[in-house]
Amino acid sequence: MTEVVLPGLPATGPLYRRAAIGLAPGLGPARRSDRLPDVELVVRGVTVDREHLIAYDRVCGFRISDALPATYPHVLAFPLALRLMTAPEFPFPLAGLVHAANRITVHRPLHADEPLDFSVRAADLRPHERGRQLDVVCTASVGGDVVWRGVSTYLRRERGGPGGGRRDPGDRPAPPAPSALWRVEPRVGTDYARVSGDRNPIHTSRLGARLLGFPRPIAHGMWSKARCLAALAGRLPDAYTVDVAFKLPLPLPSTVAFSATPAWTFALSDARTGRPHLAAELS
Repeated sequence: MTEVVLPGLPATGPLYRRAAIGLAPGLGPARRSDRLPDVELVVRGVTVDREHLIAYDRVCGFRISDALPATYPHVLAFPLALRLMTAPEFPFPLAGLVHAANRITVHRPLHADEPLDFSVRAADLRPHERGRQLDVVCTASVGGDVVWRGVSTYLRRERGGPGGGRRDPGDRPAPPAPSALWRVEPRVGTDYARVSGDRNPIHTSRLGARLLGFPRPIAHGMWSKARCLAALAGRLPDAYTVDVAFKLPLPLPSTVAFSATPAWTFALSDARTGRPHLAAELS
């Protein structure tokens, strides 16, 4: 695998324009590869802007602190992941990819004073019953030691997949008793887009959502994960792995039920119907 060291995190605006151009007939890559790019993108010495961290904490419900939430390095590395996923050699166009799951491993607490070295690569292109999946793997290091790792799994829906589009019967378990009810307002989509850099219009625009088949905007999956972890603040260990499966989209606005168990599982579901939005396990 070829390591490509960038001088700094790329600007996301040009990358989103590249993704949009790639959707236009005759302007995108004539033929996308069936293989993942054999490249690892690296940016060293990324520093934390405390005002940005404060804004992120507020949007996601964390207590304002110099300690980095487990989900915050994902936001810092997002421009690097976007650069990888909008490259011509990436097998799928960015639009239409579904963020199906996310796993984060925190090896130790992180502090805003620490510059982070990030690396991002794609891995494990594989079949799925509804199409194909791949992982975008990100690591954050301090002084050569990996201190954080995130794996985002993306699904490319395709007709004629091995499962014929069948839904996994495990997708809709009975939700546990709620620990709290949250009202999720439409501004969550625009506020999180601003702090995360993920400005996909499916989260911020009613028109953009409709163009992709949703009657109204939906919340970012990583906001949902962050909001759940914020609700567990003070109970999390110093080092852990948290696995999340993103289930059904969370439309904005909504009222959702958060539930957590002593066995370190938690979930987010529609407060009225019980339809699942997120299921997670922490170890």
